[in-house]
Amino acid sequence: MNLKGRVNNMLVERYANDISRLITAYGNYHPYPKVENREIWDLIPSSIQKHWISKGETHLGFSWPAITAVDYMEYSKNGNVVRFQNKYEERRIALTSLVLAECMEGAGRFTDQIMNGIWTICEESSWVIPAHMVISKASSSDCIPNISDQYIDLFASETASLMATTHYLLQKPLDAVSPNICGRIRMEMKRRIFDPYLERNDLWWMGLQTNRKMNNWNPWINSNCLSAFLLLERSDERRYRAIEKVMRTLDRYIGDCSTDGGCDEGPVYWDRAGGALFDCLELFYEASQGKMNLYNEPLIKEIGRYLYRVHIDDTNFVNFADSSAKFEIAADIAYRYGFRIGDRQLIRLASSAYQTNKPPLSRWLTLHRMIPSFFLDDKIIGKKETPPFVRDAWLNSIQVMTAREQEGSSRGLYLAVKGGHNDESHNHNDIGHFLVYSDGSPFLIDIGVETYTAKTFSLQRYEIWTMKSAYHNVPLVNGIQQQAGSAFKASEVSYRSEDELAQISMNIAGSYPQESGLGTWKRTFNFHRNEEAYIEIVDDFELSQETDAIQLNLITPDMPQIENTGTILLRNAAGEQLRIDYDGSQLIAYFEEITLTDEKLQVVWGEFLYRITLKAKFPVNASVWTMNIRK
Repeated sequence: MNLKGRVNNMLVERYANDISRLITAYGNYHPYPKVENREIWDLIPSSIQKHWISKGETHLGFSWPAITAVDYMEYSKNGNVVRFQNKYEERRIALTSLVLAECMEGAGRFTDQIMNGIWTICEESSWVIPAHMVISKASSSDCIPNISDQYIDLFASETASLMATTHYLLQKPLDAVSPNICGRIRMEMKRRIFDPYLERNDLWWMGLQTNRKMNNWNPWINSNCLSAFLLLERSDERRYRAIEKVMRTLDRYIGDCSTDGGCDEGPVYWDRAGGALFDCLELFYEASQGKMNLYNEPLIKEIGRYLYRVHIDDTNFVNFADSSAKFEIAADIAYRYGFRIGDRQLIRLASSAYQTNKPPLSRWLTLHRMIPSFFLDDKIIGKKETPPFVRDAWLNSIQVMTAREQEGSSRGLYLAVKGGHNDESHNHNDIGHFLVYSDGSPFLIDIGVETYTAKTFSLQRYEIWTMKSAYHNVPLVNGIQQQAGSAFKASEVSYRSEDELAQISMNIAGSYPQESGLGTWKRTFNFHRNEEAYIEIVDDFELSQETDAIQLNLITPDMPQIENTGTILLRNAAGEQLRIDYDGSQLIAYFEEITLTDEKLQVVWGEFLYRITLKAKFPVNASVWTMNIRK
């Protein structure tokens, strides 16, 4: 499917000349019930009301943590992002919880603490976190905020959405205490968000002065800023200018999206990539009473479908790039997306996830996307759903294949394979990498990524072990690993799928530098789905000269049992087993234990992982190695 030519300027060409006619004026824009509209808030299921009132009650005695100059400097001193962000996020979680509790209860019990939260956040020198200050135009190397430089990052935009929605929901009771509270919100929003958004074109994520490929920053920030302008900007002329600019910058993101809908940042980022694009489209749709509608566009539908195409089972997903192998999707957003594009499979995945993980968990409590979900609860849980468990998916633009034994079930073997190039967003050097699950459980895995530090998005990124090809399921040749950059990529990629066979092959030699001595390395995956299913991996390679310094690495969460020459057994804690057969006449197997010290990885994998190495027994300059994997 070729969507090029239909993607560029999708929004601007259709709607930019008619914004004033299409968009509801400020005085008539009422997307959510205000706190005084008790009859509507009372329609929310009591379980949700009780949940948020309880959350609010835990913050009635909340002591708003101080953020000091030294806190800002922590990032520049040692790259630590956690200490500052914990305080920063505690404030916002507290305020969001208090606001929702007040809206659910409507008795004024939480108003004083809401005012404290508003005032505390308005007093912050910057809404931008230190890790992002280094890319603002007037930043200082010590990360002390320069208040004359009003940059807009992900965190500033999230704060903007929180403040604008709080103002919209609670202006009447807040004004009854003091008009200066909401007045302060309007002042801070104008100088920190509205004026910079309208006046600056140099913010990289806007894509207006750069050819850089857009990533999740674009729809994520735009969704928050668009919501804030719609809710809080009283000048319709400025609102229309902002909407036109959102269209222009969002078109840059849409134009850079893979035509297969794939998210090269990994599925954990879909929530704030494809999901945030949905937020923008939904805001346009609602603010225009349905006149601005892109939901029938093929690309928009493909972006939504990505999520179930990389779903393995339960909270397990294909986690290439910086994605986690286990996470909870934004089920409410996925459900609403599926409803808009008329995709039953996405609705099924979302409904199943919502029932399993209710209420949905997220570190980002974004009010403008949360409030609509409160009124969907009965619809989402009205019918018990199971995930679609699609049998085959091929995302040809980002070159990701997924396959399972049978449609509609997580039982049996599951295979995911990655081609592409080594300059993708949140890239790992992992061309030819693959995952194998069995009955929904992980056996050969992608490790994921540790807690972000200053190093993660620096020139030293590929010094981090989880980013290196040596810790992915790919070859290591003459001690040389894959390199980063768009030039290092898969070639000769071919894919086919039939009832009894799913197959992908690629030449991965181009992902290694010349000094590796690689001439060609054709890696072929054959997923045989006959009576006794198994996965066959064939590595057919040629080198410039003989060497025995060739090894295949396999990462597993289970301690391997090297039973005899040519067989490795993997057995998990539940007693489930996977068998790997290889050519013991050519290869010798051994493994090493990897101790995990990062909390983010420990949550997923526990304290240990294991790296299996299949190493050449003798020097070769060409060979064909075959590995079979079966239950």
